[in-house]
Amino acid sequence: MRILLWIVPLGVVALWGIDGAMAAEGSKTGPPPSALERALADLSSQDPAIQEAAVAMLIERGDASLLPRLEELRINADRSVRLAIKPVIDLLKNKAHLTSEDANTRRSAATDLGMLGKPVAIPWLEQAAVREPNRWVRYTMEEAAQLLKLGSEDPSTKIAAATKLGELRSQNALPALKELLSGSSAGSEQSDQQKAIAGAASGAIERIEMWASWSGAIETIFRGISLSSILLIMSLGLAIVFGLMGVINMAHGELMMVGAYATFVTQECFKAYLSADLFDYYFLVSMPLSFLVAGLFGLFLEATVIRFLYGRPLETLLATWGVSLIMIQAARVYFGDLTSVVAPSWLSGGAQVMVGVYLPYNRLFIIALSTLCVVGIYLLLFRSGVGLRVRAVMQNRDMGACLGIPTRKVDAYTFAFGSGLAGLAGCALTLIGNVEPGLGQNYIVDSFMVVVTGGVGKLAGTIVASLGIGGLNKLLEPSFGAVYGKVLILVLVILFLQRRPSGLFTIKGRYVES
Repeated sequence: MRILLWIVPLGVVALWGIDGAMAAEGSKTGPPPSALERALADLSSQDPAIQEAAVAMLIERGDASLLPRLEELRINADRSVRLAIKPVIDLLKNKAHLTSEDANTRRSAATDLGMLGKPVAIPWLEQAAVREPNRWVRYTMEEAAQLLKLGSEDPSTKIAAATKLGELRSQNALPALKELLSGSSAGSEQSDQQKAIAGAASGAIERIEMWASWSGAIETIFRGISLSSILLIMSLGLAIVFGLMGVINMAHGELMMVGAYATFVTQECFKAYLSADLFDYYFLVSMPLSFLVAGLFGLFLEATVIRFLYGRPLETLLATWGVSLIMIQAARVYFGDLTSVVAPSWLSGGAQVMVGVYLPYNRLFIIALSTLCVVGIYLLLFRSGVGLRVRAVMQNRDMGACLGIPTRKVDAYTFAFGSGLAGLAGCALTLIGNVEPGLGQNYIVDSFMVVVTGGVGKLAGTIVASLGIGGLNKLLEPSFGAVYGKVLILVLVILFLQRRPSGLFTIKGRYVES
């Protein structure tokens, strides 16, 4: 009995010791791993079902905090695991970017989620669209959500998504809608659901394509106005010089090139000698500088070549053509065949005004610049004493000289002013194209057509003709191509001048009529 009385307490103590040791061991190993931790571990499984379940878990419950772990796993994993991890990383990145402070980042993330084709992103996009303040970012989120719903197995969801995409006039939805239409129309017999899906897809496609034609026409008109603005700035100087002095300046395009290279040199100086924070201001400096450099070059050209050829238009044509060839070759030797100008950040991007209609800031700036040039020239010619002298010499040089107007100085300064306008046009052109030695050759013929069609020396005629020729260029290019489009415009100008040799607007007066 005594032995039993000793053994029982000892057994209880031993059992308590074992339980305590097990509890202590359990406290050392910690709690069981969470579901996300298990999913991260299961990504490396060789069983496709386990791997697929892990991917679904990470997509559904994961967030951006998992991205460093996933990137580390992808670096050290084999190809099958990398392929499984990539969509998870893409989805989680874009999910995090939906809440970015930058509107462009949010819009790009919404577009990417719509293209990935994962229905799990639908609630993310819908929730983000509810709190999105930017109209066009919200539009992209709604569009992406409807694109994902278009792949649903539920026919009513497909119909609603197709109808909504038609209302949104989504160009991105056209391939998916056409595929949906062809799939629903396949087979000899169609169910009522298939007919409803096909009808919704067909209606959405028709609505989107109709809007695309309208938005394309609006963008074509805008591009035509943008080209007309370049032609207008260049033609204004040419019209003044041709109307005042009767000089056919074939080097006018190369004066435009001088302005473009002045802008390029200004940009390079800002890069080399000033801090990066001041780089965006280089274009504000280059505009007056390109006008000044081209104007001084025009003044030099007038003093050395043009002054000795007044009254001999064919000689001025040949002489200035030779000057243009010299200038082109000199630019090629010094600058090379191709250089480029980086647009400042405040002229990068654009404004979306309608669905499918995007207006770049650089082209809007060119249109505004040409408008300012027209207003400035009008005030100079018609609201100043200098303009009065210029118009007097333009209408009757001999009478102006008798009244004491220094016609030679007027000629020189007017030629310099017209050259400066060409340089300013070259500065503006760097925003939409490269800078190369033959830059002006692309615009000189069109500029002369503008001057002759509008009426020599007439400001209103130059404006109307530049809008007409620039608009026709962009209107005919899609159908006839760039070369045949210009040929057709040239034929139309010739036919027009057969009916109106003096152009749209003519200078009237006894001197002209005599």
